[in-house]
Amino acid sequence: MRTDDESLTSSSIWAGIRTDFAMAFEGSQVEITGWMIPLDQTASAVDYFLLAAQEPCCGGCVPRDAFRCIEVMSHQAIAFDTGPVRIRGRLVRLVDDPAGWRYRLESAERLFGATGVSRRAFLASGTALGLAACMPGRFAGYTDTRAESESANSEPTRWQASAGVLTIDMHSHAGHVIVSRDPAIGATRPLTPVSAPMRAGGMNVICLAIVTDTVVTRVSADRKRFEAWRTPQPGELYQLGQTEFVRAKELVDREQLEIVTSAAMLASTDRQKPRAIVAAEGADFLEGQLDRVDEAHSLHQLRHLQLTHYRVNELGDIQTEPPVHGGLTDFGADVIRRCNALGIVVDVAHGTYDLVKRAASVTTKPLVLSHTALAGHPGARSRLITVDHARIIAETGGVIGVWPSSGSFHNLDEMAHGFRRMADAVGVEHVGLGTDMLGFISPPVFRSYEQLPALGAALLAAGFSQSEIEQILGGNYRRVFEVSVG
Repeated sequence: MRTDDESLTSSSIWAGIRTDFAMAFEGSQVEITGWMIPLDQTASAVDYFLLAAQEPCCGGCVPRDAFRCIEVMSHQAIAFDTGPVRIRGRLVRLVDDPAGWRYRLESAERLFGATGVSRRAFLASGTALGLAACMPGRFAGYTDTRAESESANSEPTRWQASAGVLTIDMHSHAGHVIVSRDPAIGATRPLTPVSAPMRAGGMNVICLAIVTDTVVTRVSADRKRFEAWRTPQPGELYQLGQTEFVRAKELVDREQLEIVTSAAMLASTDRQKPRAIVAAEGADFLEGQLDRVDEAHSLHQLRHLQLTHYRVNELGDIQTEPPVHGGLTDFGADVIRRCNALGIVVDVAHGTYDLVKRAASVTTKPLVLSHTALAGHPGARSRLITVDHARIIAETGGVIGVWPSSGSFHNLDEMAHGFRRMADAVGVEHVGLGTDMLGFISPPVFRSYEQLPALGAALLAAGFSQSEIEQILGGNYRRVFEVSVG
């Protein structure tokens, strides 16, 4: 019930959700009883789950009626319990929520401290089977389907895309295209194979990203992130951009990649020829000059531009440093408008929540956030994002790329559940793959395009259908590319 109104009971809150009577209590602290339905069945305690008005008919199936569920987000993980639980939090009304929910409890906490249930006990209770049997839609994938196949002692499933379907990596540094941060190595580091692993794994297209802040950034002392350590000289980052664009072209020529510059080129039926979309991670090379967007588009065939990277630049603030501009700058807004006009995909990865909000209000084309993962409460310098952050991208018609960071996921199966969680937050049509190939400090769980069939198999095991996987592993980004560039 509402903490300052004894007459508002759990039942009246649930009834009020259907009639929107509960709007009167928006922003208030309320206490409400219901049944927990975690979306991540690998954990015995979760910071994001659904609270159902009535006990699920099969121990855990999600009601098809969205009026009978409340989305819950907590600061600290809450132990899963198969019985009714009492939750206190701030009631927030959701408008045009992509997942269909009407209300959310934020900053939630469990009352009365009932004992949680382990994942083994949860599975044994039949709750997981109820999820699969009674909710064949969004939540059908939250069961461990590997147990059945392992008991049959069968070979692991190898996934592959259907004929005519493209697989696309939204963010890649494959081939060691970027200039090293180590001055002793510089641009002399040899290029490495790209085409062979792409063919072996069935990866058709990669967004090949140069990086134009490497000479002024370095690995932090705690080896958890990159950070800017000096101010660039005038013209320095522009020149670095020219060097890296040339290096990318050298890789393309050596590996016999086809550069994609239009939507029509994506429609090619030659799936055996690996292709690349020229991208830039960070628009630092612009150095505040808008005409350089046109130059990169025409001279270097740039078709995908990420606004910021690891230094606060002329376009806006970044997640890993304290804000300076309050989000996206006016110059950043001008760059987005120019990209929209020329036909360049706009990528807001690394940008702050405020940057993304303004970018969404400026753009006339879908945005992408090419590589990240969801977190209930990201740290102050985290590259992870909240559900609300992701939904801003989805509302533009865009795509969020899930990455294989070992800091987020320990293996491909966990990564597949990361895709599952993102899909349930924003809809499967707004989820993509962003491997950040060769861009991590610590080895990721997806190290080579030869692993693509294994990732597809993990997505199947996580409950995605063949067509949904094909959306995630290429179709969704292709849609955005065609709208933005074609």
